[in-house]
Amino acid sequence: MTGNKGSVMMGMMWMFVISLLLIWLPGLGSLLAGIVGGKTAGGVMKGFLAALLPGLILAGALFAFGSVFTGLPVIGAIIAGSGILLYLLYIPILLIGALIGGLLA
Repeated sequence: MTGNKGSVMMGMMWMFVISLLLIWLPGLGSLLAGIVGGKTAGGVMKGFLAALLPGLILAGALFAFGSVFTGLPVIGAIIAGSGILLYLLYIPILLIGALIGGLLA
């Protein structure tokens, strides 16, 4: 057995790339991205972190930059809220895939 424990950052990157490439497969693409990312991350908790962290960072960035670019904080909050809503619809399948991939690691 090697000392390679996996990497959350690499798991996040794999999930992102595979999700973009398989966006045309609504449920299956997210599931496959979660499996590969969870396996790359090296465990169940690391897989969950790799699945959740990009969405939280994106939501914060949408909130911060949405209000900066529009000049209206209310519009920025609406943009951030819609981004979070889309993320909440997408994340359950990705987390199931991360669980499967983490168990396979």
